[in-house]
Amino acid sequence: MPSAVQQDPGPARMRRSLGVKDGVAIAASSTAATTSIGIGMGTLAAYTGRQTPALLLLAFVPILGIALSYARLNRIEPNCGSGYTWVGRSIGPWPGFLTGWVVLVGSVIFMAYTGAVTGSVVLQFLNKMGLHSIGGLRLDPGSTGISTTVGLVALVVVTITAITGVRAATRLQMWLLIFEYAVLLLFCGYALAIGDQPFSLSWLNPFEISSPQALAQGMVLAVFFYWGWDAAFSVNEETHNSTDAARGGLIALVAMLGLFLIGALAFQRVMSTGELVHNGPQALTFLGSRLAPEPWASLPLAALMCSAFASLQSNVIPTARGALAMARDRTLGPVWQRVHPRYGSPAVGTLLIMALAALLAVLAVGIPKLNDMILTAVNSIGLTVAFYYGLTALACAVRFRDSLRGGAVRALRDVIVPAVSALTLFGLGGYLVWDYATMSDHFEASPDNGWFMLLLPALFIALGLATAAWAKWVRRAPYFRTGRGTDADTISLPMDADTALPSPSEG
Repeated sequence: MPSAVQQDPGPARMRRSLGVKDGVAIAASSTAATTSIGIGMGTLAAYTGRQTPALLLLAFVPILGIALSYARLNRIEPNCGSGYTWVGRSIGPWPGFLTGWVVLVGSVIFMAYTGAVTGSVVLQFLNKMGLHSIGGLRLDPGSTGISTTVGLVALVVVTITAITGVRAATRLQMWLLIFEYAVLLLFCGYALAIGDQPFSLSWLNPFEISSPQALAQGMVLAVFFYWGWDAAFSVNEETHNSTDAARGGLIALVAMLGLFLIGALAFQRVMSTGELVHNGPQALTFLGSRLAPEPWASLPLAALMCSAFASLQSNVIPTARGALAMARDRTLGPVWQRVHPRYGSPAVGTLLIMALAALLAVLAVGIPKLNDMILTAVNSIGLTVAFYYGLTALACAVRFRDSLRGGAVRALRDVIVPAVSALTLFGLGGYLVWDYATMSDHFEASPDNGWFMLLLPALFIALGLATAAWAKWVRRAPYFRTGRGTDADTISLPMDADTALPSPSEG
């Protein structure tokens, strides 16, 4: 492979500088356990009540199957496009493109709403510090407009750090993770020990969930909780060994299960279901105030703020790299594949993603309550996450179908577990689509209106199909003829900016 520096910062793969630790940091930050626990447990409890811990355990089973499918596919074809590349090769270019597309669009939407959440958390922290207004402007954490404005500032900051290199970003994320998990474990452990709500084994019994609709909705929300571990696979071209990405993602996923269970049990030891639902996005702050006096009671809020910042940053990184993989195949425009000559990151794509998320965040101010924004986003993204996770697991089953003749262990690992995981998520998604379609008799822009909750996923898919058609018939992307993503190892790499020597893979 040529080792000369490219004058055009176009098609290129990023530097190999990451290891297992970095994969864990990216995956754990993207999953954002502290944020999910802090602002999501109340939403989950609204559907599943005291069976929230049971639901989190149940949802982990298909997610683990999906993760094993990712690891198996990554072992033979590391590519920052991950599901987009693997589904395109194994099932077909149209479903492959949609896999990459829903990840891109879903992540942009998630960043837009997470920006508002981050702004709300920052405002809560300022209120705790005694600052309630500036120049007559009330710093209200429940105000969508003010929270979004603060969140946009946070989005700009994390985008800059993402552009200057994923290695530096993961170092920052690791320190943020250490702080927030230490605080989370300290307070949740204390809550488990002194909580006045009696523990019951029924909390771990999913059969006591009130209805099939509550189970399905709770499962999709729980899948959304776990969403993000696959971010480790978006930097598999930048790891010293491609299996490091798989190890990082799997380690982070198992850690998330432990944190979610500890958080759910701790909340239920301190709060009744009514209190948990009522406090909603402020549940972690409420927990801190119940367990400790100030200033210690503000530590959970500080941990939540760190988690929100890390989640924003870790979503910018994989989203830009997924777009890079699609641009290499000409299914997206060439602007997405421009790699920074100094930092070796897809800088232009990262800036575009920030701009799109910021624009969407501003438009979303039309929904007046921050809680409504969160619930609408989770319902919409949860369905699309189930869709692309299911497609990727199905791609694994199809890709390794010959393993059915290779013995029981290989068949179970390569085909049966991925297929069952995929069908589980497809079944959940299909049931919820039917439930949303029949729950309302009119359209209204509200998170409890079924037609509205279906509108966003439907728009994602329709816009994705239109973009795919443009790529196939106007841009004439070769991906739609072969279904094969561009192999990163066939592309000349930029010179390693840190050492001014060719990167190791160019040897």
